Amino acid sequence: MNGLKGACIIGQSGGPSSAINASAYGAIRAALDSPCITRVLGALHGIKGVLEDDLIDLGLEDEEELAYLKNTPSSELGSCRYKLKDPEEDASDYARILEIFRKYDVRYFFYNGGNDSMDTIAKISRYMREKGYECRCMGIPKTIDNDLYGTDHTPGFGSAAKYIATSFMEIWHDAFVYDTPMIAVVECMGRNAGWLTAASVLAGEKGFGPDLVYVPELDFDIESFTRAVKRVYDEKKKCIVAVSEGIHDAQGRLIASYASGDLTVDAFGHSEMGGTASYLARHMKRLTGAKVRAVEISLLQRCAAHCASKVDIEESCAAGRAAVEYAVSGVTDKMVGFARSADENGGYRCDICLLDLATVANAEKKLPREWINEEGNGILRPFVEYCLPLIQGRSDLCWEDGLPRFVRLKKIKAQP
Repeated sequence: MNGLKGACIIGQSGGPSSAINASAYGAIRAALDSPCITRVLGALHGIKGVLEDDLIDLGLEDEEELAYLKNTPSSELGSCRYKLKDPEEDASDYARILEIFRKYDVRYFFYNGGNDSMDTIAKISRYMREKGYECRCMGIPKTIDNDLYGTDHTPGFGSAAKYIATSFMEIWHDAFVYDTPMIAVVECMGRNAGWLTAASVLAGEKGFGPDLVYVPELDFDIESFTRAVKRVYDEKKKCIVAVSEGIHDAQGRLIASYASGDLTVDAFGHSEMGGTASYLARHMKRLTGAKVRAVEISLLQRCAAHCASKVDIEESCAAGRAAVEYAVSGVTDKMVGFARSADENGGYRCDICLLDLATVANAEKKLPREWINEEGNGILRPFVEYCLPLIQGRSDLCWEDGLPRFVRLKKIKAQP
């Protein structure tokens, strides 16, 4: 143990998931148990909570209540999509962060998020070093999109993949209840990477999967799509299609924008998604006259705690715990990642690894081309073998009066 003593701040950023609070719980529990960490503070709404001195004292929460975090979805501390400018361009936010760190004697900073969050913590860490302020900064991964570079998979992905596969099985059964011919286009999240949409093929393992799958790793061609859907529809009188929200044509134009024109963007320059399935369903309606359904799973895939993967929850908790333990031992400027290996029986095993923040920040991991069929409208067996271990088991979610029992924190404001 390296003897740096001081408080820690834990923050969450980016989109929520069914597992991000499990990571928070792992980090909080490890920090509360560490003799080197004097106080455990939570930043409400991510880095904005630090900038606005909106911190809560997690050490004042009931221990039994804190444990409910593990199976509570979404970001209990609140999230944000606030982009820090480069300190060379504008250092005012960083100066404010340093002021808050000094005010509370913060020597450990843990940020739980995706690509942009890793960029945020890397910038903060660099600024602290330049100012001679010792603070160990660690990234805890989170994204249902599974697109963080360097890690085999990300906390939150397994639960979202399980929900998507389950939903496709249910959609299939709904589609086949009548003998009416029908085309269903189901839109999954995935801006630049198709991991979530690919998870739909897990339903096919049970005989209830999509007929066609389109992911943003490949350019989308509307004519090829039309021919493929017509072929399946003519043969089966049903066609279920999975599409990523971020599919685009050869010119890079999002298919979602075909109907709505230019899309608005967030602080990080990301286009706001949605509408792809609706456009494609209407397109096929015009051409075939078939009954069509456009299903946008949207936010439901992010926080479906009732369908969470036990493997995902346990690994997410371990990631948070490892971030704290490594920081206390002297490590900084790293993101906790997952490395896949095999146990003594040849089964799935996940080990913790460390990745440089600078390497992870703003990089994306795409679905391998060799896992997509030659026609670009299906997902191959290697993905199934990759994904199945991640969706195993049911979480230990508690139920109360027939409904999930989620955490209820007091969120007492921290005092200097």
